[in-house]
Amino acid sequence: MEQFKMRIIDLLKEDARRSPALIATMLGASEAEVAEAIKALEDSHVIVKYATVVNWAKIDDEKVTALIEVQITPERGRGFDAIAERIYLYPEVKSVYLMSGAYDLLVEIEGKTLKEVASFVSNKLSPLDRVLSTKTNFILKKYKQDGITFEDHQDDRRMLISP
Repeated sequence: MEQFKMRIIDLLKEDARRSPALIATMLGASEAEVAEAIKALEDSHVIVKYATVVNWAKIDDEKVTALIEVQITPERGRGFDAIAERIYLYPEVKSVYLMSGAYDLLVEIEGKTLKEVASFVSNKLSPLDRVLSTKTNFILKKYKQDGITFEDHQDDRRMLISP
């Protein structure tokens, strides 16, 4: 991908609210060039969606997020894709990743309570054909997501030691 489009992607990842006019000024290009490049990136599904990152800990809306490690048997001819598709179609599922290592899929889900998440795992995920095992890890606190730090950063207050 050409460097111009990559620079636009980087700027939009930092702040998706940046206008084509502002991006054009930042890159020394015309607004029409930037708008055309963004449209091309959207049309080719390089840019899929513009999303808001929310620090849910600051809101009284309680949510439980779990990361589930799933071991599966791949399907002949489709590999891991068929079972991954069955899993990501559930509305509770926020992300599904094919992994290397001790497990095959990492599934991120959200629920209102621990019981709701446990019910999803025991009633929907574990019974699927080809699922061999699951291991559920609950997220207790998010410090950083998508490059955005949620905690107030304190300066390093350690004393310098020099020889």
